[in-house]
Amino acid sequence: MLTTVLRGLAAASLAVLPLTLPTPAHAVETLPLTEAVSRLPVDAESRDGYDRDAFKHWNSGDDPADGCHTRNEVLIAEAVEPPTVGPRCRLSGGSWFSYYDQVEVTSASGLDIDHMVPLAESWDSGASTWTPQRREAYANDQGAAPSLVAVTARSNRSKADQDPAEWLPPAGEVHCRYVAEWVGTKLRWNLSADEAEVTALQETAAGCPDQSVTYEPAP
Repeated sequence: MLTTVLRGLAAASLAVLPLTLPTPAHAVETLPLTEAVSRLPVDAESRDGYDRDAFKHWNSGDDPADGCHTRNEVLIAEAVEPPTVGPRCRLSGGSWFSYYDQVEVTSASGLDIDHMVPLAESWDSGASTWTPQRREAYANDQGAAPSLVAVTARSNRSKADQDPAEWLPPAGEVHCRYVAEWVGTKLRWNLSADEAEVTALQETAAGCPDQSVTYEPAP
């Protein structure tokens, strides 16, 4: 009789177990751009103490065995026509499309790898409190395609460390995409936005009714 009761209790426990499992900590979310903007924590920004060297990059990339650092791994991943990968991950040939300015590039040396949310901006928005390890993970983030973008050196240097209140890509037709990727990156890393930035994001989002944002919180 006791064995039967114990078996019954075990079965009942198993039956309810799925209902008590926690929600995955890093679930992917997709939501309209306007809603995504509203989820950004709003806070004042400060660049006190900022040093670009606080963000170790480029490191050995997602696959240390391939001999390529993060920059070259991104170039290989984003190539329209794959480059030839030589000794010590030297890239030759290949082509890329810089979406900021709608320019085709046929030499890896003509490209910069842009941090969608610049390192200085991330510092202003919360990264100043992170550990060196987390800042390194941010600076080399290949876990979300929009985090690092291969674009022309000219467009990247025009952007510098400016947020969307100060700079948007020269190609107007990509503003919806750019703002969505900016917001998605900030949500991924739980970074804040200041009031001027949020206003600019809201204004752009109002003209992008069909644009969505997909992001996964960083580990």
